[in-house]
Amino acid sequence: MELRTCNKQVGPANAARYAGQLQTIERPVAAMVATYPNETTSTRHAHRRDQFILQITGVTAMMTERGHFVLPPGHGLWIPAGVVHQSRAWGEVEAQSIYVTPDRERNASDKCRLIRASSLVEALMEEAVRMPQAYDEGGRDGKLVEFLLSEIARMPEVTLHVQMPPDPRLAEICKAVLGDPSSDLTLDDWADRCSLSRRTLTRLFRRETGQSFSAWRQRARLLEALARLGAGEAVTCVALDVGYDSPSAFAAMFKRELGAAPRHYLRWTDREIVLR
Repeated sequence: MELRTCNKQVGPANAARYAGQLQTIERPVAAMVATYPNETTSTRHAHRRDQFILQITGVTAMMTERGHFVLPPGHGLWIPAGVVHQSRAWGEVEAQSIYVTPDRERNASDKCRLIRASSLVEALMEEAVRMPQAYDEGGRDGKLVEFLLSEIARMPEVTLHVQMPPDPRLAEICKAVLGDPSSDLTLDDWADRCSLSRRTLTRLFRRETGQSFSAWRQRARLLEALARLGAGEAVTCVALDVGYDSPSAFAAMFKRELGAAPRHYLRWTDREIVLR
């Protein structure tokens, strides 16, 4: 992993130590830019500060103790302080992060929130990662970070994630599906493996995830596909690998869920120049 802040380069050997230093600086917000080679996987960790990650290029899959998220370009994830998480890079990833001293009085979210970033949030993040660590809290930089935090808070939440159930039996099922999205094991198969009745498993799954098993698995397949598409894999290969019989069936599901065809969705996150 390579980090950049204030136009300085930090080598991979110093990356973890540098990220730790950002948790203790005497300012409400610390910012950095990180780049990750394809398939880089972090250790499971948590921060003392809230973290907001803005995806610039590539796709990041983020497993947290509260759910599994996928961040395409132009999306951001808020992770509250103390929440254990682990990331995996799909493609060559660049991401900007800010670490924020927890302060519930400014209505910071106490749950993980995935947002689609506005052009304003993107511009403010770009400014934040260029600021000195010891920025002037009473000057322009201090006002900029407060404006950035207020804009992040008002962004609508999007649903590129699946809820992980607290029940350990259901959690094992979900981890197995995430590990092999193409698996065609049915709810009856899982009920037998867990020594539960189909009715009990159905009730528990809906209570703890808010979805049926089939809807949850479809969402998990969508997230896996989105991550791999972001890494540049072909739609046909991805569709078959995540359990669809044909690329057309996969494309129809993708458009129904996200409102655009697979390739168009990823391009849609690019910045546009509009002449008026």
